[in-house]
Amino acid sequence: MEKGKEHLAMKTPPIVSQQEWEAARQQLLVKEKALMHARDAMAAERRRMPWMAIEKQYEFDGPKGKVSLLDLFEGRRQLIIYRAFFEPGVFGWPEHACRGCSLGADQVAHLAHLNARDTTLAYASRAPQADIARLKARMGWEMPWYTMTDSFDVDFGVDQWHGHNAFIRDGDKVFRTYVINSRGDEAMGTTWSYLDMTALGRQEAWEDSPEGYPQTPPYKWWNWHDNYNAETAPHPLWVDILTDPEGAAARRREAEAKACKCE
Repeated sequence: MEKGKEHLAMKTPPIVSQQEWEAARQQLLVKEKALMHARDAMAAERRRMPWMAIEKQYEFDGPKGKVSLLDLFEGRRQLIIYRAFFEPGVFGWPEHACRGCSLGADQVAHLAHLNARDTTLAYASRAPQADIARLKARMGWEMPWYTMTDSFDVDFGVDQWHGHNAFIRDGDKVFRTYVINSRGDEAMGTTWSYLDMTALGRQEAWEDSPEGYPQTPPYKWWNWHDNYNAETAPHPLWVDILTDPEGAAARRREAEAKACKCE
């Protein structure tokens, strides 16, 4: 009953008809689209940020031993490193990582889609590798997760607070391109949010990117996460549905009608 009273005390919005609801939604949709376009414009500005050369040689512990910052790219062009708090002194240690970092880790999209855009996502903490392996197994996390052994967190502004740092490489040369931290981390986790913070973006033809940046038609690179290595491109029917959903549906109905007549 007490809970019921609290519910009744809520100042809820008005109850309206379907027509009124649709009208209200259309008004809000204008603002939603403006926000989306503003995010696109912000991502375009990120792609024009200057690059900071990384001169220092950083070293991490990985599952197979010592690795460099360049090794963390796993041969890809771009790298995003999230500084996660899992180490002595952090609430939850040694059973858990920080609650906020753990919530973020639970939202990480399948890495195959990022990898298909020449981008690697990695986590880094101060915890030893044995503890990281145990935590990943318990929580079902599969992202590469390294142990920081030097001043990487201090140098990149993530020693006191979590954050995502983005890097790009040109051969053996590594550059810092952007950083997102604090409440900005709340939006991270999707393939799109990761790519939007990188120097190369989503690498799709509709994006406003500097001349010469790699770009391909939208949708056509999308694939099932277990199929990127099996095929160089998605099945033509999949591309047809994504690029022209209404036309694809009409063509499918037409094909089904023809099949029925033949029978």
